Amino acid sequence: MVDHGYDKTIYDHCVFMKRFSDGNFIILLLYVDDILIVDHDAKKIQILKEELNKSFAMKNLGPTKQILGMKITRDMKNEKLWLS
Repeated sequence: MVDHGYDKTIYDHCVFMKRFSDGNFIILLLYVDDILIVDHDAKKIQILKEELNKSFAMKNLGPTKQILGMKITRDMKNEKLWLS
């Protein structure tokens, strides 16, 4: 991920972050063969997926419902997110 311009966080070496000149950022969680990408801009996420797909085979499983044993529930209308 460092080769793609991402910085490894000091808090967790499985979390990478890339800041953009417009003040936005993208967060990528990489754990073994699971990837979670977080950003407000779906276009930036798609660009990242296309870049990564050049390096290795990936499956797009759509919006995340679970990762690393945590269930993820979203209320897009009210902009809320729950983890359990």
